[in-house]
Amino acid sequence: MALAFSISAFAASEEKLDHDNSILSIFVQPSISFISFEERKYFQEAIDTIYYGFRANAVNNAESLNVAKQDFQKVNFCFPVTAGLQYQFMEDHFISAGIGFIYDNESVVLTDRKGKTHSYEYTLQGVPLFLEYRFALPKNFITLSTGGLFSIAVRWYWALPGTEIYTTWGYLGAKTPLLGAGFGVSVGYLFASWKNFKLYGDIGFNSISVKSDKKFSDIVPNGPEETAKWNLGGIQLQIRGTFGFWNKPKINDDSDDDDDDDDDDDTPKSKKKSVRIVDSLKTKSNIVDSLKNVTDSLKTNVVDSVKADTNVADSLKNVADSLKTNVADSAKADTNVADSLKNVADSLKTNVVDSTKAGANVADSTNANVTDSAKVDSVSKAVADSANANVVAPQKNATAAPANTKSKGD
Repeated sequence: MALAFSISAFAASEEKLDHDNSILSIFVQPSISFISFEERKYFQEAIDTIYYGFRANAVNNAESLNVAKQDFQKVNFCFPVTAGLQYQFMEDHFISAGIGFIYDNESVVLTDRKGKTHSYEYTLQGVPLFLEYRFALPKNFITLSTGGLFSIAVRWYWALPGTEIYTTWGYLGAKTPLLGAGFGVSVGYLFASWKNFKLYGDIGFNSISVKSDKKFSDIVPNGPEETAKWNLGGIQLQIRGTFGFWNKPKINDDSDDDDDDDDDDDTPKSKKKSVRIVDSLKTKSNIVDSLKNVTDSLKTNVVDSVKADTNVADSLKNVADSLKTNVADSAKADTNVADSLKNVADSLKTNVVDSTKAGANVADSTNANVTDSAKVDSVSKAVADSANANVVAPQKNATAAPANTKSKGD
């Protein structure tokens, strides 16, 4: 009943109890044991003999009424405690080594004919050492809807010094053979887990058979004369608490983070997992669509930028063509100015030559005006030289504006 209550009180979801992730752990295991000690009858017979002797010694009814007795329990019931070390050498396979202590004290009180009490007892004591191999059953073999991990364990026991029987009448020590003293088997159930601490519930049977060099007659009146032997095993219920101080690395599972939002409804866990997978796929699809939109936007902006650059290039080309046309037109205008200036120079030169000829004719006809004519020739020559200089200058710089030239004719 205690084991069933513990399972119902501490059972956790099966998703959290799939495996024991400890590599090396220590354990403490309190138990409830029903010892298969059949030799208790020798002690009960001894008590009965003493009781009947008290009654036989009573001299009257009053003394007979004073005689009373208690009987030994018909079941040897005790609470062994075990501690040890557990090692997981591969997933769900464990090897353990432990040592336990068994103690069962049985006592009775008898009252004699004078009302005086007498106490009688015997004590079973055991110090078993054991090696254990435990392996977990796959969940598709056996499981509960809200259960954890089932396992099967087998053990081999050795009896250490301290395994003995001592009674009101004597002491009996057990041998400690090297080959061992018995075996055990149990079915375990991992029903609770909290961080590195785990609780197993086990039920099973063990047999720890020991013997002594002495006889039962040495420790109980009227006991058998053969060599004493007895068994400290039997049906056993136990709860094992383990603490893993060396554990496997924990694998992060993001799906556990979403369990809190779904605990209050009745949706099956398999359906919840499917919904989470679909949501995850939708999220990934949305991310892909977002990236596609960003790519399309970047593509459009690049194309528009290229078009804008093309328009700028076209505008610059038009400006260049316009400048080229204006420069050409300006060059043509400068050429026309140069031609005009050349024509003016030619006209001036013709006029100067004609004027010179006229001066010569006047000199031949009038001798009195020789001096003045000479002065006129001198002035005409100066004007001609100036005209020639002005004609040459516009030819060298066709684009420059012509200097104002005055002649005698002007």
